[in-house]
Parts: sequence; C-alpha cells; structure tokens
Amino acid sequence: MAEMSGQSIAVPAPRGFPLPGSRHIAFMLTVASLIAVLVAGWLWSQAPDYRVLYGNLSDRDGGTVIAALQQMNVPYKFADGGALMIPAGQVHEMRLRLAAQGLPKGGLVGFELMESQKFGVSQFAEQINYQRALEGELARSIQSLSAVQNARVHLALSKPSAFLREQPKPSASVLLNLYPGRTLDGTQVSAVVHLVTNSVPDLQGRNVSVVDQNGNLLSTDPAVGARGAADPNQLKYRQEIERSFNSRIEAILTPLTGPNNVRAQVTADLDFSEMEHAEEIYKPNQTAESAVIRSQQTSEALTANGTGAAGGVPGALSNQPPATPTAPIAAPAAGIAAAAPANTRKDATINYEVDKTIRHTRQEIGRIKRIAVAVVVNYRRQVNKEGKATSTPLKEEELAKITSLVKEVMGYNKERGDTVSVMNSAFNVSEPEKIPEVPLWKQPDTIELAKMTGKNLLIAAVLLFVVLRVLRPLLKTLATPPAAPALTHDPHAQGTQQPQFGSYEQSVDHAKQIARGDPRIVANVVKDWVSGNGR
Repeated sequence: MAEMSGQSIAVPAPRGFPLPGSRHIAFMLTVASLIAVLVAGWLWSQAPDYRVLYGNLSDRDGGTVIAALQQMNVPYKFADGGALMIPAGQVHEMRLRLAAQGLPKGGLVGFELMESQKFGVSQFAEQINYQRALEGELARSIQSLSAVQNARVHLALSKPSAFLREQPKPSASVLLNLYPGRTLDGTQVSAVVHLVTNSVPDLQGRNVSVVDQNGNLLSTDPAVGARGAADPNQLKYRQEIERSFNSRIEAILTPLTGPNNVRAQVTADLDFSEMEHAEEIYKPNQTAESAVIRSQQTSEALTANGTGAAGGVPGALSNQPPATPTAPIAAPAAGIAAAAPANTRKDATINYEVDKTIRHTRQEIGRIKRIAVAVVVNYRRQVNKEGKATSTPLKEEELAKITSLVKEVMGYNKERGDTVSVMNSAFNVSEPEKIPEVPLWKQPDTIELAKMTGKNLLIAAVLLFVVLRVLRPLLKTLATPPAAPALTHDPHAQGTQQPQFGSYEQSVDHAKQIARGDPRIVANVVKDWVSGNGR
C-alpha cells in the first residue's frame, strides 16, 4: 500500500510477475514429491522376484558362490532359512554358469587336492591326500544319483606288503543321505557297491557297507543272499509275470462285465533253478537183418598131411622114440581107405555200427511251474423303467464262458497243476469321496496374477490421488488471478469515494485514470514495489 498526499491506493501486481516466496517453495515441493512418488512406484513395479538358487551351502561353497555372483554383477540376498536367492529370471542361467566353474563343490574335495601338493611333502601325506581325493570323487559320483542328496565314502586302504598271504584286503563304508520320500532298491544298492569296488584295486563287494541316514544297512553279503535270501531280480520278474496275467485277464473280461466289475489275481510259481542234463543212450543189440556193418574181415587157411610126409613138431621133441602102437577098438570099414588128416583154419571179423543217442538239456531260468488264478465278477447291474438300479447274479452259462476265456488267456495246463477259480458276487464298493474343486480365486496362478494386478492398481491409484488431490488443485490455485483490490481516494482531495471494481480490467482502467490525473501517486507506488515495501 502506497500512501501520498493523504491518498491511498492498492493496485494488484501485473500478470507475469514472479510468485511470492512461500508459494514458489510449495510448488517446488509438490513437484518433487510427485517425481519421488513416480520413481518409487516405478522401482517397486520393477523390483525382481527372488527365487532360491541353492538351499544348503557350506561356508566354503557359499563364499565362493557369492564371489562369483559379485563378479557377474548378479544381485542376491539370503532368506530366513539361509537359502541363497537371486532374481527368478537368472536362476537357471546362474546354475549352469556356476556348474561350468565346478560350483558348488558340496564340501567335497576331489583330485584337485593333488594339484596343490607342496614340494617336499612326505610319502605318508601323499597317501593321505590321495585317499581323501579318491573318497571325494566317489562321493561326488554317488551324489549324482537322483535319490541321493549327500554321500560320504570312507576307505580303509591296506599298505603294500611283500608277503601275499599277509596282504590285507581293503574295505569301504558308504553313508547315503537320501531325499525325503526316496528309497534305493536292491539293484541300485548293488550299483553303488559295484561303483566303489571297481574304483578301488582289490576291493571286493562283501567288504563294502552301504548305510542310509537312518542307520539301515542297505548292502548284504552276496554269499548269504545266494544261500537263502531271495534275489530282488527274481522277485521283480515274478511280479511282472503276475501283473501281466492280471492285466490280460481283466482286459478280456471288461467288455463283457463292464468297467470296474471284475477283479483278478494271479499267483505264479516259478522255478529259478539252473539245471543242465547230459545223457548218452545205447539201444539193445539188434537183429542181424537190421544191423549195419561198419567193417568186415575174413581169413581162411587149409593144410593137408599125406602118407610118409614129415610131420610133427620141429625141434627136440621130434627126436623122441616112437610110442607103443595100439589098435583101435573099432576098425575102419573094409574097402574104405583111411583119409589123410588135414588142418583147416578160418577167421572172420565183423564190426557193426553202435546205435546211441547223446542229449544235452539245459532248463530255462524262471520256468513257470504252476499258475493259480482267482477271478471275482460283480453282479450284473440293470436299471428298470422307473430308473431304479438292481443287481442280478450271472447265469451258469456266463460263468462257464468266463472261465473258458480265463483258461485260454493264462495258457491253462492241467498236467502242470494250474487252477482257475471264478466267483460271482456283489461288490461292496463305497462311493468315491468327492474332492472339492479348488475355486478359481484359490489357484496359485490366480493368486499370482492378483498380486501383480493389485500392485499395478495401487501404483495407479497413488498417482491418480496425487494428480487429482494435490497437483491439480495447486495448479488451479496458481493459475487463478488474485481478486481485484479496492482503490480508495482521500476525501479532502477528490471527495469521499470508495468504489469497488469487480474485474481486473476495470481496476487497470481506473489506475490509468489516476495516473493521468496525478502521476506522483503512480511514481510512489512503483517506488514502494522496487524498495520492497509494497505488498
């Protein structure tokens, strides 16, 4: 307000004049707050979703993995349980890249221990390091099994000796920590034993013990198993045979009885004994007509002795005096001359073919000795015209057909001792429990989508509130011109006059009139504005 010569006048600041200090500061704070809200909302929306990279890490592996993540500029954080977490989009890539670097090592030291050997180390220390490296490599190999979470291997290696009889055999112990709900069957345990025995020289399978985290002995002595315990492979083969017969019987009877109306159980008696039989059979002597001559040799010699011919045995016996002659009791017939004595010799050798049969028989392992089949068929279910369901037993002819089908499917052999039992009875089946369907709003995908949508809507709501409730009123206030002030004049100079102007244009016109009438008043007002005394 400028006062001069008893007159006072209040003239509004012209348009384009700078804002007062307090309103300028408020405007700057509002704009800064809006920018801060926008940046915070954008950062919140862009915040990554962290997932578990590794759950259980040893201190040594944890430090190595963190150093690798820092080198690759990958953000990480730790969960409450100690799990190492990184952004979800980089989990699989980081696992592959860390695996290429051999991380994590799981706290096991392999043959890389031999790379850090110091010069001048003793032979005993070298042997210990080699044993540690071998144990670590075996544990890593065993941990590659899907059911094994962690593994520890302890080797008891013997020292070499010059006396073979005093050479002790090595032994090994394997401790397996299995995943929850996982087990190892006999075949897998045997595979672990073979893996260890084939990695250590002179190590035999009976000297390897495999134990799980609950203290259960998984490995058994092969000799004991051969004497009495059943072979897991034989049990598995028997179960496969029985399961095959069950499925085949139910598959052929289901079209006749309807689904879920037949149950079959098969018991197979198998022979796993390994037998080899060799025999050589000779038939009795055959007749001459049916005999087959392989070779024949005949020789004949005839020698005749005349009167006065020399005879006798050559040598000293022939020089003896003749014996006393004797007369025969019966004289030869008259007129018949006595025939001269003769020697005849005939030899014949005949070789016949020998009829024999050589048979070599080896029985198959797992031969079926006997099969017993039990089949239960449900009553026939019928629905009458009123919609009421009734159950009626099957007829004898139908049961006979079912029995015949079962015999054909199983390969019935009466001489083998197979049995078939078919029974017709009503099934006592309870109604299946109805599992309530998970509503859409409880499904994990829906929950995740709702979280993302809610976060985006919250950001939009905050921005909308700032724009409508803070920024818009402020801009509206700044854009609205101030109300026109009233101009007053001194009653001694120009009379009592207190006009009020309703618009800015009217105030400007009135100020121009005053300036024309008394320029000193305008000069004083401008002087007060420049000096800062004006409002």
